[in-house]
Amino acid sequence: MHLIPESLRRGHAGLTQRFPKQDAWGNAGPAPIYGSMNPGSTRLLVDALAFAAYKHRRQRRKDPEASPYINHPIALAHVLSSEAGISNAKVLAAAILHDTIEDTETTYEELRERFGKTIAGVVREVSDDKTLSKADRKRLQIEHAEHLSRRARLVKLADKISNVRDIAANPPHDWPLQRRREYFDWAKAVVDRIRGTNKRLERAFDEAYSGRP
Repeated sequence: MHLIPESLRRGHAGLTQRFPKQDAWGNAGPAPIYGSMNPGSTRLLVDALAFAAYKHRRQRRKDPEASPYINHPIALAHVLSSEAGISNAKVLAAAILHDTIEDTETTYEELRERFGKTIAGVVREVSDDKTLSKADRKRLQIEHAEHLSRRARLVKLADKISNVRDIAANPPHDWPLQRRREYFDWAKAVVDRIRGTNKRLERAFDEAYSGRP
C-alpha cells in the first residue's frame, strides 16, 4: 500500500547541486537555500504542523488506502522546499495550513491570532467558499487565480502538483476515468492563470500533467 503521497516519495537527493544559490522564494540569488533555519522559523513550522495535524486528525484522503489527511499539507511543504528550493517560513507554514479554513472548523481569526495576518491571509486566499456549489467553486478558482498574492500562488501551485500526482499514482477508488481527466484539465486551467510565478513549480506541474490518464 502507498501511504506516502507521490510528492513525498521523490525525496531530495542532489538538491544542493540542483539549486546551488537562490533566495527564500526559490529565485536565483546570493543566498544558499540550505543552511541553518533560525529558531523563530523552526518554531513557526513545528507549530503549523502540530496545529494542522490536530485540525485534520479525523480526516482521511480519498485514495484507496484512506491515508491520513495530514500527508497532503506536508506534501505541499515538501514540494515547495525540496523541489522549488523555497525556504520562506511563512510560505511553508501557509502551505501546511492551507486546508484548515476550507476543510475544518478553523476560522481566519483563529489563524491570525496564532500565526499572524500574513499566513492567515494566504490561507484565506486559497480557501474555497464551501457555501457555494462545487461547480461555482471550481469556476471561481480559475477566475480568481491571477489575482492571488505571490505567496498564495506558490501554495496554489504546490497544491495542484500534489493533487495531480496523487490522482495519477493512486486515484480515489470511486473516480472513473472521465472524472480524473476532468480534474487534470481543471487543475491546468488554474495553473495557466498563474504562470510566471515560479518556473520550477510550473515545470513540476507540467511533468505531472503529462501523466494525464
